Amino acid sequence: MFRFWKVLKRQSIRLVLISLVFMVIVIAGILTYGNSLLAPVNANDPVVVTVEIPVNSTGGTVAEVLTAAGLIDSALAFRWYASFTGLDSKIQPGKYQLDTAMSVPAILKKIINGSQVLHSFTIPEGYTVRQMAELLDQLGHVDQEEFLDLARVGDFQHSFLAEFPDTYYALEGYLFPDTYKIHAQASAADIINMMLNRFAVQAAEINLAPKAEELGISVHQAVTIAAMIEREAFVASDRAIISGVIHHRLRIGMPLQIDATVLYALGEHREVVLYKDLEVQSLFNTYWVSALPPGPIAAPGVASLKAAVAPVDTEYLFYVLRPDGSHAFSETWAGHQRNITKYL
Repeated sequence: MFRFWKVLKRQSIRLVLISLVFMVIVIAGILTYGNSLLAPVNANDPVVVTVEIPVNSTGGTVAEVLTAAGLIDSALAFRWYASFTGLDSKIQPGKYQLDTAMSVPAILKKIINGSQVLHSFTIPEGYTVRQMAELLDQLGHVDQEEFLDLARVGDFQHSFLAEFPDTYYALEGYLFPDTYKIHAQASAADIINMMLNRFAVQAAEINLAPKAEELGISVHQAVTIAAMIEREAFVASDRAIISGVIHHRLRIGMPLQIDATVLYALGEHREVVLYKDLEVQSLFNTYWVSALPPGPIAAPGVASLKAAVAPVDTEYLFYVLRPDGSHAFSETWAGHQRNITKYL
């Protein structure tokens, strides 16, 4: 009897060991197969694919998108991995550039980190709000009218913004001209905030507010002057001198007589400003009023902002554009007439 139990015990141990070995083999096979489902679809000859993950996507939704794009072998494996790791609740919508050499973990990491495809656009210096809206609409980033409505109201939280009476757009001059990168889901408000933030950074770097205060003007007046400089100066060395002419005329109460303000008042671009154009009755027409316009007429860049608060101390009152893009300056009307005869 004792021998029987001993044999039975030995057989049981053998069966347990065999079962354990079998389980290890099965588990190893499952893990190997599972890892193969999580492996890249094609690591040797990768193909780049751009996919769009919709808003409020689940792991299942993403799995369908990735399967249709040929980026994963198994939608079920992707869903299981995303659920098991708890990453299915962290998926970020947007456009992503992926490739077939990426494993499921690598793809999921990119999607939860929001490493989206970015679109780049450039706003040139001297652009008006209307020109910006038209450009961004053409690029497919915003609806033109929505952008203009937001720029008109200016309901954004920035210390340099306030109620500016008689301006067409509260944000005119404050949407900083630069190159920006945005994701596909960026709204008009997102883009505007990005541009306002860039203005705030640039204004702080050049100490715009303290320098304006030293001149006895507000930041808004400084930006208004900078915008006129931006539209008038074509050569860098002229900026500070044109600024000096503007400040000089303001001090003596002389109309600024800047053609760019007339064009802004007319709301259209013309190669030549006619005498009849100078009669437009608008506070932006600096031939009609002896003061600064109510606000900026365009978006000034850093160089013009610097020049606005660092004018050359000059007696110049007039300037004429030379053929090479520079300006000829004069202190008197007689000198101005000679320059007109010489260069125009």
